[in-house]
Amino acid sequence: MVFSLPHGLPTGRFERRGPTEIWISDELPDGMAELWVDLLRQAPATGLHPHLCWPDDPARPADPAAADAVRLDEVLAADFAEYRRQRLPYWSDPSPAEPSDETPEDVAPWPHDPGPPFESWPGLAPAGPDTGTGPGAEEAAGRTVTRLLRSEPYAASLSLVLVPARSSADVPAVIGWTNDPPMPLMGALLRSWEDRFGARVVAAFNGDLHVSVARPPLDPADAERLALEHVLSTADNIVDDPPTPFPKYARGLVGRTEWRFWWD
Repeated sequence: MVFSLPHGLPTGRFERRGPTEIWISDELPDGMAELWVDLLRQAPATGLHPHLCWPDDPARPADPAAADAVRLDEVLAADFAEYRRQRLPYWSDPSPAEPSDETPEDVAPWPHDPGPPFESWPGLAPAGPDTGTGPGAEEAAGRTVTRLLRSEPYAASLSLVLVPARSSADVPAVIGWTNDPPMPLMGALLRSWEDRFGARVVAAFNGDLHVSVARPPLDPADAERLALEHVLSTADNIVDDPPTPFPKYARGLVGRTEWRFWWD
């Protein structure tokens, strides 16, 4: 046994991912929400973080320490300047995108996107408020796991894994999940979201990344700044797939306790 396992787990096996050994369950146990909360509460002592993934996903482990060198404000400021340069012509054109000749007749034109309401990088969104009445980070993660397993069509093929990591933000790099995101930047964003919003990475499989949120923004202006962080993560589903005007996406982040990112 590479590390001691907490109680209440199904049968499983250890597997090496790069320099790290992780534990992979043979099947998903019952009572996942309660188990998830318990495992997260033990994580500061055990160093083990629960995670859902496809055990046979191609693994390319990365060093999570690469995120240490990312200075988020500086990187995102430069990224937004370039993003704005590329997108400004589309944001400035109030007409919706016209369908192509191959577009079915029942498909409406893309709605006009005015883009983010910023001319320069506005800085990171402020931390989500702690109202004192919402769930803690552990409980929020347990709820997200329950909903994910009920709604995800591939839930039966997911495995519970335990990953030695500093935090859930580092788990995707440790297990070797990657589809397209720049992992050092994504790791730095996820760490920052953990601190500011009580976020926890609960699953990464195929091109999907699922994050629970205990303290989401409640102020629309704060949600706009957070939405820009989501855009600059490079995920394909943020405002682009399906086409969603930036203001609509930002409004949807107010009070939202689950974030989903995917890369095609």
